[in-house]
Amino acid sequence: MQYDIIVVGAGHAGIEAALAGARLGKKTLLITMLVEQIGAASCNPAIGGLAKGHLVRELDAIGGEMGLCTDATGIQFRILNDSKGAAVQGTRAQIDMDEYKEYMRKVCHNTANLDIYQDEVSYLIVENDEVLGVKTKLGEEFKSKKTILTTGTFMRGLIHIGENTYEAGRAWELPSTTLSIQLKELGLNVGRLKTGTPSRLDANSIDFSVMETHGGDIKPTPFSFRTPRKTFNPTQYPCYVTYTNLDTHEIISQNFHRAPIYTGQIQGSGPRYCPSIEDKVKRFSERERHQLFLEPQTAKCTEYYINGMSSSLPIEIQKKMIASVKGLENARVIRYGYAIEYDYVDPTELKHTLETKKIKNLYHAGQINATTGYEEAAAQGLMASINASLAIDNKEPFILRRDEAYIGVLIDDLVTKGTHEPYRMFTSRAEYRLLLREENADLRLSHYGYELGLISKEQIDKVEEKRKTLQQAVEFMANTWITAKKETLELLESIGEDKINDRVLLIDLIGRNTIDKEKFDVLVPSLKELDDYFKEQIIIEAKYYRYIQKQQKQIEKMKKMLKLNIPENFSYRGLPGLSNEVVEKLEKHRPPTLYNASLISGITPAALDIIHLNLNMSQTLKNENGH
Repeated sequence: MQYDIIVVGAGHAGIEAALAGARLGKKTLLITMLVEQIGAASCNPAIGGLAKGHLVRELDAIGGEMGLCTDATGIQFRILNDSKGAAVQGTRAQIDMDEYKEYMRKVCHNTANLDIYQDEVSYLIVENDEVLGVKTKLGEEFKSKKTILTTGTFMRGLIHIGENTYEAGRAWELPSTTLSIQLKELGLNVGRLKTGTPSRLDANSIDFSVMETHGGDIKPTPFSFRTPRKTFNPTQYPCYVTYTNLDTHEIISQNFHRAPIYTGQIQGSGPRYCPSIEDKVKRFSERERHQLFLEPQTAKCTEYYINGMSSSLPIEIQKKMIASVKGLENARVIRYGYAIEYDYVDPTELKHTLETKKIKNLYHAGQINATTGYEEAAAQGLMASINASLAIDNKEPFILRRDEAYIGVLIDDLVTKGTHEPYRMFTSRAEYRLLLREENADLRLSHYGYELGLISKEQIDKVEEKRKTLQQAVEFMANTWITAKKETLELLESIGEDKINDRVLLIDLIGRNTIDKEKFDVLVPSLKELDDYFKEQIIIEAKYYRYIQKQQKQIEKMKKMLKLNIPENFSYRGLPGLSNEVVEKLEKHRPPTLYNASLISGITPAALDIIHLNLNMSQTLKNENGH
């Protein structure tokens, strides 16, 4: 059968890829090894977090499904870093893992243009370095114009629990055994990575009374801009906090010789920012304790996930280690923690569209690109599918810049820098994070979703109403002077604000860290009738106003720089500060502009600055010589 797009794998990347393709009018096939596992949360029962929440909001703004699904199936919602500035805050939700799967499966089954088929993709059908479709284990052949691989941890997946190993894509699920071998044969650089997960415990065996209770926000914030805020009131289930101790650390230390990550049993690199408990104890030996979160996996609260205790130690050691923790003395393990090793493809093999450079019509998204995290995967799945769909229609690709979105940062980092460990998103990776805040993702990106056909007219009208309201408020405040007259000083004193000595712009007054909605109403009575949500947004805009002006100037400078033409005969050799590798790549590709140079794998911002400087110098010399 002929399809426009085939998506291999139905995890978080595969779902977004399949839904986007189908919604863009492309006949799409989603192939999964188990239909029941569509949308499975393989590790922690949560969506979002610091920087990851940004990705979910951006995905939602463009028209993805993850935010909507989280709002429908979430069992606890919290804003992380709530006490810090909006730029580094992150929304996080515990999800009901069963309900999440059920929701995603239902959406996939009921989306027009989308077929679902259960089987293992054994081979890609390739002719002249071009993918024409796939062949399955059962011998079925499906032809396609574009194929998107979202294989997660399934390619030659190998599970480690102590000295025991067995082949699996997830615990007790079959791996994909032949696909990565073929990718290697096709000339792609295939490597090995590892990740891990902790034990799951029987709730009835946990003593929660000796633990700290960790509840959700009183006024929870939905993930999706399409979820009505006023009626959003999910039932919130608590998490619990406990800690490891010196006994725990002693049990682990005595068994390093049985930990697969230290014995040489595991070859792949693990995620630095989500280390196993054995790795934490070894690396931070001076620490007397490590925080553990007990998180419910479903609203039934029968099974709890120990966030912070990922492990691949033998099961008898895992038992002892868990039992040494306060509140877990009698805990019964339902599922043991494990490490999983899997194949990935070096992401520098990809274009910014997520199509492979060597093989035409083949796209990769998710963990196959050396990322970790549901959110990173989902964002890539959406972008790969949008670009596959645009390519079918012979339209320009959809590439988000680093100043436009965290998604732009994620993909740019992967395809230009690559990674030697599972990549996860952090706010620190985004140079323009003051502009790229969670709450303005719709203002930044929804017009793209609308133009593509993934966002409705009704939704874009709401976004434009928000934009107009904020712009008018900011404009008014940026042009209104407040003078240090008696009435003003008394007003400031009455709300507990420091006085002003000279005249100030209203926007700078509202931009103070101490200003909240109540004080805003007093200081800007003309906007008092606005919705509380808009007031919150206006206050945030005021707080960042001066910084944003600076960043926008930087971005304009960058945009101009990137438009700069590079002469065909321009010599990169001998330019101080450029490595031999960079010179070779530039000489080979001969990019026509600085922008094109920036898209070449491994060309860093520092290298672009050097080229920019030397282009300007050579131009100046030409002008001086009258050429």
